[in-house]
Amino acid sequence: MPETRQWVSFEQPAVNRTWLFDVTFLTSRWTCIYGRGCPGVLSAHAPELEQGCCSYGAHFSDEDDRTRVEAKAAELTEEEWQFRAVAERRGGVTKAGGEGSKMTRLVRDACIFLNRPGFAAGPGCALHQAAVSRGERPMDWKPDVCWQVPLRLEEEEDEAGRITLTLREWRRRDWGEGGDEFGWWCTEADEAHIGSRPVYEEMKDEIVGLVGIEAYRWLVDHLEGDVVEISRRPLSPPTGQGCTPSPPMS
Repeated sequence: MPETRQWVSFEQPAVNRTWLFDVTFLTSRWTCIYGRGCPGVLSAHAPELEQGCCSYGAHFSDEDDRTRVEAKAAELTEEEWQFRAVAERRGGVTKAGGEGSKMTRLVRDACIFLNRPGFAAGPGCALHQAAVSRGERPMDWKPDVCWQVPLRLEEEEDEAGRITLTLREWRRRDWGEGGDEFGWWCTEADEAHIGSRPVYEEMKDEIVGLVGIEAYRWLVDHLEGDVVEISRRPLSPPTGQGCTPSPPMS
């Protein structure tokens, strides 16, 4: 059976642009279940490791992304970040990621920013935890890919110069061959669709960060002006302390 999904599009003729939104995912009750039995993205379920999707480190989107994260890392204390001393010994938090890219270092088979079970501050992304403790947004501390996933923004330009921007869920296939190795992927799993609010509300800051406030308002006006079927599942408050991976390195 083919998968059925609902989409909505908005035209911006003045700038030759079309927005396309994945309504099925944006109105779902998906939420990050890090710390609540997340099996992680290794080849087999491993909730006891509490790695979430931090097992492979994160590729930086550009130099601004990297320098921002490095600056935030410099603010972390030893009480907040389990591997602060390791980063100092190794000369920083980044390493070559292939094809000229940079990514976060790995320590003990996971991202250097991931505090592990048994650490006094508790398991989870040190950047995320520090942002929350300071009353700031985790998306302003973490690598771009870490706050964007499971949202994916794609841009295509046709021969006439019209740009189509598509906001949808990040799926296994988006990781390339590495995605087939994941024993579990959250957006396709019922156990991760337990949020108290639909994604377009829960991830407002992230969506605005990707598409801008004007496009977000169009989306909300459409969703709240029409009758949209939203999946009803058991409610549970989100935590969202995990990082997000880049494709596994071959």
